[in-house]
Amino acid sequence: MQMPDDPFILELLPEFLDTWIADVQTQMTELISSRNGQDLYRFGHTMKGSCAQFGLNDLSSMGIELMGYAKNGEWDKAAAMQKPMSDSFNEAKKFVEKHLNGA
Repeated sequence: MQMPDDPFILELLPEFLDTWIADVQTQMTELISSRNGQDLYRFGHTMKGSCAQFGLNDLSSMGIELMGYAKNGEWDKAAAMQKPMSDSFNEAKKFVEKHLNGA
């Protein structure tokens, strides 16, 4: 993972990651259980774009993958993405915290 150079972006990144960690656990779970493909697609699309802006390319790619599952109604595959997505957001958070603390 490459850290952005902009200090303002770096300051926003921890809160950004915390929000996505929570959204994967709550909002994504609700969208999958209600089989709301349109909003799950939008969730993946937002994840794709916003993560790309912060240089989180692996997470951006997961957003693209989720969009495909939502579009095709592949609920089991979408649900199976929650743990890897959550793990990736948590790994990014640890990386950022370590970087911001000068380690």
